[in-house]
This record gives sequence, C-alpha cells and structure tokens, in this order.
Amino acid sequence: MNKSLSVFALALGVGIFATPTGHTIAVLAQGQGGGPPEWVPAVRHDTSRPLREMPALPAVNTRQDFEVKKPLPGPPTPQQDAALQSFAVSAIAAASGTGFDGIGEGNPNFPYSVNVAPPDTVGEPGLTQYVQWVNLAFAVFDKATGTKLYGPAGGNTLFTGFGGPCESRNDGDPIVQYDQLADRWVMTQFALVSGNYMQCVAVSTTSDALGSWHRYAFAYSQFPDYPKLSVWPDAYYITFNMFGATGGSFTGGRICGYDRAQMLSGLPATQVCVQNNAYASSLAADLEGKALPPSGTAAYVLNRTTSGVNLWRFTPNFTNGTASITGPVALPVAAYTSASGTSVPQPSTTQRLDSLGDRLMYRASYRNLGSRASLVVNHSVVSGGVVNIRWYEFDVTSPTATVRQQSTYAPGDGSYRWMGSIAMDKIGNIGVGYSVSSDTVRPSIRFAGREVNDPLNTLSTEDSMQTGTGSQLTNLARWGDYSTMAIDPSDDCTFWYTTEFLKTSGTFNWSTRISSFKFVTCGSPGGEPGFSLGVTPSSRTVTQGQSTTFDATVTSQNGYAGNGSFSVTGLPANTTASWSPAGYTGGSGAGTLTVDTTATTPTGSYPLTITATDSSSTPTQSTIVTLTVNAAQAADFTIQASPGNRVIKRGNSGTYNVTVTGSGGFAGDVAFTVSGLPAGTTGSFSPSSVTGSGSSTLTIDTTNPSTPKGTYTLTITGTSTSLTRSTTVTLKVN
Repeated sequence: MNKSLSVFALALGVGIFATPTGHTIAVLAQGQGGGPPEWVPAVRHDTSRPLREMPALPAVNTRQDFEVKKPLPGPPTPQQDAALQSFAVSAIAAASGTGFDGIGEGNPNFPYSVNVAPPDTVGEPGLTQYVQWVNLAFAVFDKATGTKLYGPAGGNTLFTGFGGPCESRNDGDPIVQYDQLADRWVMTQFALVSGNYMQCVAVSTTSDALGSWHRYAFAYSQFPDYPKLSVWPDAYYITFNMFGATGGSFTGGRICGYDRAQMLSGLPATQVCVQNNAYASSLAADLEGKALPPSGTAAYVLNRTTSGVNLWRFTPNFTNGTASITGPVALPVAAYTSASGTSVPQPSTTQRLDSLGDRLMYRASYRNLGSRASLVVNHSVVSGGVVNIRWYEFDVTSPTATVRQQSTYAPGDGSYRWMGSIAMDKIGNIGVGYSVSSDTVRPSIRFAGREVNDPLNTLSTEDSMQTGTGSQLTNLARWGDYSTMAIDPSDDCTFWYTTEFLKTSGTFNWSTRISSFKFVTCGSPGGEPGFSLGVTPSSRTVTQGQSTTFDATVTSQNGYAGNGSFSVTGLPANTTASWSPAGYTGGSGAGTLTVDTTATTPTGSYPLTITATDSSSTPTQSTIVTLTVNAAQAADFTIQASPGNRVIKRGNSGTYNVTVTGSGGFAGDVAFTVSGLPAGTTGSFSPSSVTGSGSSTLTIDTTNPSTPKGTYTLTITGTSTSLTRSTTVTLKVN
C-alpha cells in the first residue's frame, strides 16, 4: 500500500502527528506576552458506568490538521559539553522483571493496525494493573502476567455517554497517570474542534481501571497542544503549547491547575491557568511516591532554553480564581549543545529520525526522600557528533534550587540515544529509559541507572530491554514525542518503562514494549536512613455526627531507629481528631486516627494531610487521604405491614404484622391506629406503640354477626409527635 504523509508539526510544541494521507507541514513561531490568571469551571462533568461494561470503541483517527506558517528555528550553536560522563562504571545493579508487548503491530496476543505516527507512548503501573495509551488507543493489562484485560480501545471510549467532542472525537496526545496519594487513575487527551478545544480528563473512582470514572471537559479558545499532566497534592497540573484559534502562530506556553479534590469526588471542578509568556514545552513536577513535599510547597514547573533549564513555582487558588507564579529562575546547569532536527541514523535506509531535542522529556519527577527533596529530568544533547541523554537531579530541599548532579550519558560507541524518560525510586536510585539507534543498530530500547551511593554524575553501563529488528523508512522521521518511566506504587521500587520499536522495516508499523526492572538495593540497607509512611484506606465517607478511622504505618528504611509523632491537618470545621497511639518508637510503628464529626460539620470532600515527624532530626513524611462528609438524615421512620391482603371468614379474626423502621437517629415513640374497618369490626395493636424501630401485631376481629361481607382498604398509621407515616393493606370478609 502506497502511504503518503500528513504532518502536524509544532516546532516549539508537539512536533509531528502523521497519518498515511495527504502532505502538510506546519511550524510555529515564538509567542509573546502573558496575562492574568484565568478561572474557568469544567464545561461538564459526570460519572460513567464501569469501563468493563463499555464496548471498546475502534481506534479511529479524528484529528484535524492545522497550518502554522513560521519557519523552524535554526541549528543550535555548538558548545563544549561540560558534563560529559567518564565511563569507569559498573553494570547496572538491577534485576529485570515483567516485560511484554504493548499496543502496536505484531503483538501475538491481540491484533492492532497502526494508522498514525508517532505513538506518543505513555503508561503507568497501578496496584495490580498496567495501563498503556498510545495515540488513538489504550489497553489495560495485568501487570504481573502481561495479560490484556481490556482494549485496545479508542481513547474516547472512556467518555461513552458523556456527550460533546470528548465522546465523538479521538484526537490523541494522551497522558495516563496513577495518583498514588488517592490510588486513582487519571487519563486525558484533547478533542480538537477549531475555536472550541477541549481537554478531556477522566479520574477513576477506585484503583481498578476497569471500574467507573469521574469525567470532565475543560475548554480553551486556542489550540492547547502538547498537554503534559502531573500529580501534585493540591491539584492536577497540566502544561500546554498554545496556538491561535485555528492552529496559527504560537501564543505562549500555558500552565493550568485542575481542582484535584473536587475531581476525586466527582464534584464540579474548575481550572486556574496562567499564560507563561514565550516559554514553550514546560513540564510540571510529578509527585513520585506517597511522601508529600513540605506543606505549602508550590508546584515546580521546568522548561529547557537554548542552553539551560528554567524553574517556576506555581500555586492556583480554586476558591477565588487567583494564582501565584514566580520565575523563571535559571538553574546553573552545565553548558550543552541541544539536539535538533532529523538527525538520528538507522541501518539500511537514508531516513533519519527526529531527536526532538528542543524540550525536556516527559516526566519531571519529584521525590521527597526525607533528608532531601529532588527533581529529576532529562533531554537530548549533541556531544561527540552524536545525540546523547543529558540528565539532572536538582536539589529542591531549600527555596533555592541547586544542581545536585548532572551528566551527559555518552558511551562513545557511535550510537545515538534519545527520547528518554527518568524516575527515582524510594531510596534515591535513578533509572533512565531511552531509544538507541545508529548506522548499524536498528532502533532499540535500553536503560541505565545509578544506585544512591554510586559516584555522583554517573550512570551505569546500559542494559537492553528490547532489540529492534526494523528501521523506519522513507518519509517518516517522527519517532515518538515522549516515552514514560514510572515507579510501581505497590513497592515504590520497581521501574516500568514503555516506548516504541519496530519488528520489521517500514512506515506506520511501530510496536511498543512494556518492561520493568528493580535495583537490588531498594528496600535494603545502603541508602540514607529514613522511613516510609503508609495510610489506609485512602478515603472514607461519613455522615454528619459520625466517626471514622484511618490507619497510619511507619516503616524503617536503611537502619532508621528514631522516635516520632503522628499529626493531621486539613480537618473541616467542627471536627476533632485523636491518635492512638500518638506516635512510633524504634523506627517503626502504627497509629489509628479517629475523626469525629458533629451535626454542624460542613459537608464536602476534604484532603487530610497525615504526617509522621521524627522527634529529634529532619525526617518527615506525609501523605494525603480524603474525608467526605455527607449531610445527616433528618430523624424519620417508615411503616410497613404484611401480608398485603388478608381474607377472614365472618365470625373469625386475622392478623397483620406491622413494622416501624427508624432512620437518621430516630428514637421517638410511634403509636398505631387503623382506619377503614367495616362496621361491626374492631382492630387492636399489640403492643400499641414502639420506640425507634420495632414491630406490632394488628388483630382484626369480625365476630360481630353484623359485619358486612366485602373487600376493604385498611390504612395503618404510625404517629410520633409531628411525624405521621401510613401504609395500606386489603381486608376481604367472606
């Protein structure tokens, strides 16, 4: 089949989205200006039925092409790389784990036909599942076995029954996240309708991706390209490259916060956005693990310049629609020459692949290690005539961010390494996954890493995840816009990486791989002493006046043996809390938090920050749980009677059983009466009243010979002060 190329190129934004039809190239220019915060509610929201009950929609491409007419930027000015790694290092001390093919052509477990490029591969592990999303389709896997549980399904399947563009369109640029603080999935893609653009966001109601989802649509008047979503305690943050209403010139980067607390509860949510001047392709920091940043820490936002890295701090206020943003602060990174353009070679073809070196690569990962807080991120640079991975660990423990370590990973074997993603496990080990290719190496997947006590500024000798057996051929330069390295929430140690490769040479025939590995030292002595904090469950729901509990557990790491205390903040008004015990000793321990609400506790959903604090040194760990307070029911009761029909021969008697059920704390006395009896008939209750809830027997006596034959409707009534409730039964006298 002869496949021509349609290109959707945003030079400071997403780059190319290609389909095997047409031929258009679109490029953007640098934007100008900023503006006040925008405070806008979601266009709509609802809660879906379980995903497992939704038929998987086909992965149909509905994406429009937009023309942007400014030229691509010129080549970078070469600079001496001041952070080139010396390679006197050992092999990576990590054991490979589960690995399996993801969505793409040639998967032996399920068919999939590629019709777009690049795949924009993202994926996240949950407690038992792995969710992968490529442009146009997602699938849910059992992470232990690789068994497909659902899909591949068009991304708009998540919005079945939602209405609007989110349901009708399937436009890609997907992101999937696992919110470890709440044990929920977050999935998002955009819907492109000129002048009425939507970012479609779904938040699962449980840790099961096959369950139900809270769904939202956030609107933008300009084209919101290259969305990158991250999880932070106070919000879900998302960054965009914005273009004119019809996809014209670049108008600036945009940073938005979505009201996470409301979205976790399926309630109406707003977004607060700021236009970030001319800065493009920024990344908001994504929280790794359950250890929270210090209270009040603003979200970190990073972007790459022509020769450095900028840092902002952003805090939205969802109550009044204001926002605080400070920066940019230029971080003192070593000089580099950025990779640019179509430069990566492959065997058996003159077609080169796009390095996408003009931006930081997804994700910017934040980790609170107790003794310090770190941000890790990577991008592509040129050194030694080839493209290599430049990675950083920024120390953000204090208000002044510093470079703790950095290096350019360039083994010097003539291969090009690019499209990386980086993460840090719970003790500070770092893993980096990336693509590799050269004149003799077909595009493949490899990874490298460093243990926490390795020499600074170094990565190990690399290891292979997947050897490619095909090259991408003529007229298709695009090789992904991002890949994903993520940490498993079930142990906070296992790294999961997903990206693309080819099984055979061609175009529009990519495959993807999902692989895992774990450092042998994670969870063992060798890192800095500290502790982890776990809290279960992640959410509780109570009625006003009720109590509920959360269980907190401190676990020692790396020989930590300190004593500490538990605390909680974020309680709603007219609520009290107590701990039993109040703390832990010897480095480990557990405590139960009891939360007592009252009749006047405001209803709503509240994020509670639970903290364990060492009594004599620096370690502090926090996590967030959700308390939902529902309105108390008014004191009331219902009354029922059985059987519904009774036949009595005149001269005899019969009975009905009457039941009162109280609700909302009802404790009143209910007295019984009956009406509608035929002449010459009596009705008596035993007992004549009940308190709160209870039962009584109604006896109907027809021994009077004047009782007329016929069918009668009897009304049985219970009265308690101002409350009266009734039910009816039928009596037939023969």
